[in-house]
Amino acid sequence: MSTERTEAVQAVVDRMTSYQDGAPEGTVEKELREALGETDVSLTDDEIEALATAIEDGEGKVSVAAVIG
Repeated sequence: MSTERTEAVQAVVDRMTSYQDGAPEGTVEKELREALGETDVSLTDDEIEALATAIEDGEGKVSVAAVIG
């Protein structure tokens, strides 16, 4: 993944990570898809699902590079 793409996705993931506390199950993935839709970056369904799971399961900052490389 290019640096620009990683940085764009990381900005979205950081926003979602702060939002996810207390969010109902499935909300994070839905919101992540919507937020990514506002960018010029597209991810596969598998990448989005992996990031949503990392956000929901993680504590603290989620590294896009570590999750989807």
